[in-house]
Amino acid sequence: MKVTTQKFSDVPEQSRPRERLTEYGAKALANHELLAILLRTGTREMNVLQLSMKVLSEFDNLFMLRHVTVEELVSIEGIGNAKAIEMIAAIEFGNRVARASQIKEGTVTSSSFVGTLLQEELGGLQQEHVMALYLNTKNEIIKKEIVFKGSLNSSVAHPREIYRGAVKYAAARIIIAHNHPSGNPEPSEADLSFTKRMTKAGEMIGIELLDHIIIGENTYVSLKEYGII
Repeated sequence: MKVTTQKFSDVPEQSRPRERLTEYGAKALANHELLAILLRTGTREMNVLQLSMKVLSEFDNLFMLRHVTVEELVSIEGIGNAKAIEMIAAIEFGNRVARASQIKEGTVTSSSFVGTLLQEELGGLQQEHVMALYLNTKNEIIKKEIVFKGSLNSSVAHPREIYRGAVKYAAARIIIAHNHPSGNPEPSEADLSFTKRMTKAGEMIGIELLDHIIIGENTYVSLKEYGII
């Protein structure tokens, strides 16, 4: 395959793979652009984009790369041992990611299940913590994380920040929880107002808020059972 030499420095910055990935995300890049990021550099005769296209032209399709060997790669002009090893490592890592299954942290069956689950984590803390539980369509917990930490008396939380996580983790529904350092789990006016805002925000984007649990000292309150949700 004869390639016309072009210096990578001559490629407009907005057309370079790293810049395009940063601006538009990995899915916007062509196969040779993704490979160019892995290869990093070209040769005297080919810039990295040209080298990546040359490598891909040696195979009928991407599937053929799943079991490629170092020997096969180094036989391609411009690919040395180091680049071949890095490609093999990247391919294997991608295979492992593709085969990985999502870790579940239990299935939500009731508000009491969540209250008991979070009692040990949030009960007794001297500062308010707001936690989000992101659930799939089977109500399995696919992610659990602290999204805000506040003062002893209040925490500043925004629905958009919590639902951003729900979108990121492809959650079907969520449960939020926070502790009252005083030990009294009775909801404040701020708690009720925030819960209503969360419910409306969830309705707008199609991600249901199942419950808001307030953790006190050895007890909890479910705002769903309160009839707020």
